[in-house]
Amino acid sequence: MDPVRNPYAPGAGQRPPELAGRDRELQQFEVVLERVARGRPERSMVLTGLRGVGKTVLLNTFKSMAMQRLWGTGKIEARPDQSIRRPVAAALHMAIRELAPRHRAPDRIEAFLGVLKAFAMRDPAAAKGTSHWSPGIDVPASRGRADSGDLEIDLTELFVDAAGVATDLGVGIALFIDEMQDVPAADVSALCAACHELSQNGGPLIVVGAGLPHLPGVLSASKSYSERLFRYARIDRLDRDAADLALIAPAEREDVEFTPEALDALYEAADGYPYFVQAYGKVAWDLAPHSPITADDIKVSAPEAEEELAVGFFGSRYERATPAERDYMHAMAQLGDDPVPTADVAESLGRKPSSLSPARDSLIKKGLIYSAERGVIAFTVPHFGRFLRAQPL
Repeated sequence: MDPVRNPYAPGAGQRPPELAGRDRELQQFEVVLERVARGRPERSMVLTGLRGVGKTVLLNTFKSMAMQRLWGTGKIEARPDQSIRRPVAAALHMAIRELAPRHRAPDRIEAFLGVLKAFAMRDPAAAKGTSHWSPGIDVPASRGRADSGDLEIDLTELFVDAAGVATDLGVGIALFIDEMQDVPAADVSALCAACHELSQNGGPLIVVGAGLPHLPGVLSASKSYSERLFRYARIDRLDRDAADLALIAPAEREDVEFTPEALDALYEAADGYPYFVQAYGKVAWDLAPHSPITADDIKVSAPEAEEELAVGFFGSRYERATPAERDYMHAMAQLGDDPVPTADVAESLGRKPSSLSPARDSLIKKGLIYSAERGVIAFTVPHFGRFLRAQPL
């Protein structure tokens, strides 16, 4: 099989050749866009799920859908211990730049850019009297709007002003936030408050976030009303029909087929997780001698695909952990693949739960595990337990 024609794309956030099994989420976002366009109240949206289920792909697809409707769009990736003030400023600057050429009142754009510049430069984390932010905004920073230094006040005022610019054009603005669970707690509170204000006044600005399964808990811990503030969509593995379609449709465009037995073997190996579907499909294509791709081809190619996943998908994360953190994860893995009580992990290691809190908290911060509910933890990466059980202690 010609590797140049290989259609499969196992990459971080890389759109697969066939976005299968996500019609419900795409329709939901289409409704959000249409309602906002008609001036009807609508909640912002949050996608949650494990690593490798395609949250970033969906986020990027949503962004494309908004752009097709001539919305202003901006995207950030949250990082632990980094304020969202300047990333949000840069994202909204991009959104307004998309809208500015169609706006008939340049002074309105300039007024907003002045507010945006003031917002970005009022960063309490920056050294006093200095600013390293270079947004390319030629207008002077405004005073008295979005520059109080209180992120909740400033972000609310900035969002309201940005929504006003979009209203002038009869469109909306969408801010996309990936890895949303990494937004610092104080910033999460400010973001929820700003979204709450927008939801009350009907401003055409929405926030679309994506994060790990515990993200709803992070949001609700910040503001009690966050449960009603966002439309939540849990992204999970593909069912059998969708997983088959993700493999079959790209192959058919290259005049290649899979036997039913090959599809059985691929679904068993990938377990419906989109990243794994692409990874196994890519190696199977490269190693199969000709079409149709058979179960024997999958049997030959699966070990190579698993080796690539062990190095890139699993191994790179495992290497980030300290010896104590690895011991903690190995203990989790030995208890099974379902979420496990922290008390059981401590018992397995012969330790008191309190003595393991630093390792657990560090693993959560690194995004390797998450707290599924109080006192219960789970891996953020599917099949990570199986990978760990194959590693030497």
